[in-house]
Amino acid sequence: MKNTALASALLVAGLGLLAAPAHADNVPPVQDTPYAPGTLKIHVDATDVAHRVFRVHETIPAAAGPLTLLYPQWIPGNHSPTGPIDKFAGLTVKANGKTLTWTRDPLNVYAFHVDVPEGASAVDVDFQFLTAQERNQGRIMMTPEMLSLQWDKVSVYPAGHNIRMINADASVTLPAGWEGATALELASKNGDTWNYKTITYNALVDSPMLAGKYHKQVDLDPGAKVPVHMDLFADAPKYLEFTPEQIKPHRELIQQMYKLYGAHHYGHYTFLTSLSDKLGGIGLEHHQSSEDGVSADYFTEWKKNALSRDLFSHEYNHSWDGKYRRGADLTTPNFNVPMSDTLLWVYEGQTQFWGYVVAARAGLWTPEQTRDMLAFAAATYDKGRPGLASWRNVQDTTNDPTIAQRSPLPYRNYQASEDYYVAGAMIWLDVDAKLRALTGGKKSIDNFAKAFFGMNNGDWKVNTYTFEDVVKTLDGIAKFDWAPFLRERLDGHGPLINGIAEHGWKLVYTDKPSDAVKAIESRRGFADLTYSLGVSVTKDGSIADVLWDGPAFKAGLSPAMKIIAVNGAEYSADALKDAVTAAAKDKSQPVELLVKNFDSYKTVRVDYHDGLKYPHLERDTSKPDTLAKLIKPL
Repeated sequence: MKNTALASALLVAGLGLLAAPAHADNVPPVQDTPYAPGTLKIHVDATDVAHRVFRVHETIPAAAGPLTLLYPQWIPGNHSPTGPIDKFAGLTVKANGKTLTWTRDPLNVYAFHVDVPEGASAVDVDFQFLTAQERNQGRIMMTPEMLSLQWDKVSVYPAGHNIRMINADASVTLPAGWEGATALELASKNGDTWNYKTITYNALVDSPMLAGKYHKQVDLDPGAKVPVHMDLFADAPKYLEFTPEQIKPHRELIQQMYKLYGAHHYGHYTFLTSLSDKLGGIGLEHHQSSEDGVSADYFTEWKKNALSRDLFSHEYNHSWDGKYRRGADLTTPNFNVPMSDTLLWVYEGQTQFWGYVVAARAGLWTPEQTRDMLAFAAATYDKGRPGLASWRNVQDTTNDPTIAQRSPLPYRNYQASEDYYVAGAMIWLDVDAKLRALTGGKKSIDNFAKAFFGMNNGDWKVNTYTFEDVVKTLDGIAKFDWAPFLRERLDGHGPLINGIAEHGWKLVYTDKPSDAVKAIESRRGFADLTYSLGVSVTKDGSIADVLWDGPAFKAGLSPAMKIIAVNGAEYSADALKDAVTAAAKDKSQPVELLVKNFDSYKTVRVDYHDGLKYPHLERDTSKPDTLAKLIKPL
C-alpha cells in the first residue's frame, strides 16, 4: 500500500467511516453428503521433465450455479497449511467449450469461485503445477531420471463436501518408457498413460506415485496374501545393485511390525523409495504406502548410510500410528479445514520411538547404533534445548507445523521446533520404563501398541482418539495416574532423560564422539561441538547454530558468522577440536577465533576449558538392563 493510500485509510478510520470489518471467506461449509454430480476425472501430463512442469486437466461434474474449487492447503503428514499455492499457475475453467470467469476468494487464496451456466453438467479445469527449479524454491520433484507425483499438488476439488464422499478417476502420462509405482490400483494402461481405478478423493491424495527410468521392485513379504513391496527408483542403474543381506532387515521390518501390532491396516503396502541425490529428500507417510527418499548410494555405501535406515521403520509405523489411529482434532473433513496438532506427540513422537526400536529389532540398526542414537537424542533434551528448559514446552511445539512450517530458524535450540518428534520418543521411553516397573516386567509399551493400534485387522478406515483414550489404554495395562505423568512431561520444563536411567543406563559425556555422532557429522557436513564450546560449524567455517547462553554465545558468537581462523591458523573442524582440547589442558588459554560477520572481521575469545563432550550411554549395573529387552527382536 502506498503512503497516500495508507493516509487515506487512516483518515477514514478516524472519521468512523472505515468499511465493514473483514469477515469469513465465502467457501461453502463442509457437508457429509456424497458429491451427487458425479466422479472427478483427473489427468496429469507428467512428460515435461525438461521444464519440471506437471500439466493438469480435470473434469469436475457440477450443477448449474455457484461452484467453489479448492486447492489443497492443509497437507496430511505435513500437519500444516503448506499446500504450495505459489506454484499453481495457468488456471482456466470452461463449460461446454466456453471459458468461464473465475475469482479467487480474497480471504482464502486457495479457493476459486466460478458460476456454472445453465445447461452445463461439468466444468473442465486446466492448470500447471510448476515444480521447484532450485532447492531454495522447495523440494525438487522432477529430475531427468525420476519424478514424484503427489495428487494434492495436481488437483482441485469442489468445496462443501467431505473428501471421503467425493470419488475420483485418476490417470497420468509418464515420459516414454518410464515405470511407475503407487498404492493405487491400475485399471488399464494405454502406452505411457496409466489409468487407475475409481477411488475416493482423500484416498487418491494419500496414494502418491514415484516414477522413473531405472526401477526395481523387491518383494518384502514373499508368499504373503497381503503383498508388501519396495519399489526402488535410482539416479543410475548402478545404484540398484544390492545384496540379499541388505534386503533381509527390510523384510524383517515387516515381520517385526506384524508381531508388535498383531494386525495391519492396508490391503497392500508399497515403499516408494528414491535412491537419489537429485530428487528432493522426503519421508512422508501414507496409509498403504510411504515416500522414502534416501541418498543414491544407500545400498552401494551400505555402512555409511546406516543411520538413515530408520526412515523405513518410522514411515511404515505411520500406517498404524497416524494414518489408521489418528488424533480426533487432526482428522478433518477436507484438506482446507485447519488441523489441530495437539496429539502429534503420539502421532509423531511414538512413531519416532518405534522408528528407533523396530530399526533395532529388525536389524536395520545394531544394538550399539541404537544406543548411540538414543544417547544423541537424550543429550538434546538434557542440555541441547535450553528453550524447553526455560520458556517453551513439548506440547507447545505441536504448534510448530503452523508457526514455522519447517523454515530455518536463527536459534533453533532456544526457539525449539517440532520437538514433539524426538522429545516425544523420550517420553514414550519413560512410559515403557514405568509400565515395566509397575508390572514387575510383565507388561511393556508393546502391550500398549497392540491394544491401541492392533485391532480390526485389514481395516483402514480412520480410527480417531483423544488424550483421554491414550490414558485409558495405559491404565488398562497398568493402573497408574497416567494423565499427570504425561502432562508433567508435555507441559513442564525438566530434562526428558528419565527413561534412559530407568532402563538401566546413564547418559554421560566423553571427549570421544560415538560412531553415530561421526556419521551425523559426516552426513550433515559439520563439526558438532554443542555440548562443549556450544556451537556447530559447517565445513567452510560457517556457524550453523550457537547454544543459547553457552560458552560461544556468551563470547559473542552467533549463527551466520563464519570462522576464518582458529588460534591463528586457518579454520578446519580438526583445528577447532584441537583448540578446545588445548584449552582444557591450559586453563589460561582461551579458544581464539577470527570470525567474519557481514563484511567485518573480529577476534572472539571463548573462555571454555572443559574439553570436548559427546553423548554416550553407559551401563548402570545397579539396575536391570531393560533397554536390551526393549530392542530385542520379538
